[in-house]
Amino acid sequence: MKHIIQITGKRIAVIITLLLGSLSCIQAQDEAPVDSIISDSLFADSVSKDIQSALADEPLPKKTPRDWSAWRPNPQRALWLALVIPGGGQIYNRKYWKLPIVYGGFIGCLYAMNWNNNMYKDYSQAYLDIMDDDPGTASYDKFLHLGAKVTDSNMDRYKEIFKKRKDKYRRWRDLSFFVMVGIYALSVIDAYVDAELSVFDISKDLSLRIEPTIMKSDASPNPLESSSVGVHCSLSF
Repeated sequence: MKHIIQITGKRIAVIITLLLGSLSCIQAQDEAPVDSIISDSLFADSVSKDIQSALADEPLPKKTPRDWSAWRPNPQRALWLALVIPGGGQIYNRKYWKLPIVYGGFIGCLYAMNWNNNMYKDYSQAYLDIMDDDPGTASYDKFLHLGAKVTDSNMDRYKEIFKKRKDKYRRWRDLSFFVMVGIYALSVIDAYVDAELSVFDISKDLSLRIEPTIMKSDASPNPLESSSVGVHCSLSF
C-alpha cells in the first residue's frame, strides 16, 4: 500500500461539491415524480463518472531512482560482511575488480595446501617404508630415478632424502594455510579502510606556496649571527 493517491485541494473541493449534489438528489427522490427520479438517476451516474475521471486524472507518485553517485558505504557494515563472507566487503563497497584478487588468492592457497599435503603423505609413507625391515613395503620405489635401487650402501642417504622432503612438504602445507589466513585478514582490512576513505574529502586545490623567511637558531647570542635567510615552502591540500 505504498502507492497512495494524492489529490489536490481544488479537486477535493470539486469532488465534495459533486457528492453533496448527488446526496441532495437522492433525498428528493421520495417526493419527486417518476420523470424527476429518472433524471436524477442520470445525474447521479454522470456525477459518478466525473468522480472516477477526477481520480483517474490524478497522477500516481513516481519512485525516484537512487543516486548511486552520492552513496557512501558504512565502514562497520563493510567490516562485518568481510568477516562473515570472504570478499563480501568488496562487494558491498562496489569494488568488484578486487574480487578476482581475493578469490584467486584463496583458490591458489587451497590448491597449494592440498597438493603439498598429498606430497607430504606420500613421502611420509615412503619414509616409514624405508625405515622398517619389511621388503614388501617399498612405496619409495616410485620416487627413485629410472634404474636406481635402494641398497645397503645408499640406504642412509635415501633415508635422509625422504625425511627432508617429508618435512619440506609439511612446512609448505602449513605455510599455505597461514598465507590463506593472511589473505583473509587483508581482505577484511581492505574492506574497512576502503569504506572509511570513501567519505574522505580530497580537494582538487593543491597549491604550493614559496616565500622567503628568516630562520633563527640558538648557536650565538648575537641575533645577527644566529639568524639566516631561507625559503619557506607550504603545501595546501
